[in-house]
Amino acid sequence: MDENRLKHSLAVARKMVEIGKKYNLDSNKLEDLFVLGLSHDIGYEYGNNFDHEHIGGEILKRNDYKYWKEVYYHGNINTEYSSLYLKILNKADMQIDKYGNDVGYIKRLEDIKDRYGENSITYKNAEILISKLKSED
Repeated sequence: MDENRLKHSLAVARKMVEIGKKYNLDSNKLEDLFVLGLSHDIGYEYGNNFDHEHIGGEILKRNDYKYWKEVYYHGNINTEYSSLYLKILNKADMQIDKYGNDVGYIKRLEDIKDRYGENSITYKNAEILISKLKSED
């Protein structure tokens, strides 16, 4: 993973802890959230934007990581799988830009649009995911 992806992952981990505190999660669960956030984009080391979550989830599954499904399904708008940790991961991931800055949903969407284009599937999926996350708050 490049330096920016590492900054993004660290910031997502920290944001997940921040969100987890709002759910009154205990310290062990907050630690679990941090590790999940740090590892959520591991698939970029072996894949690309279009399959990194599945590659990362499979790697973590082979290593018996408890939250591999959260990695596998993060960012996916068409999954029946759900968990509190997946929700928190998606909330954090959709607020942290590619440089590790906490920019909120609107600026994160602009970041994705600038990189992939307004007509890209990546942008359209992010738009749907953010709309869903905001409606759940």
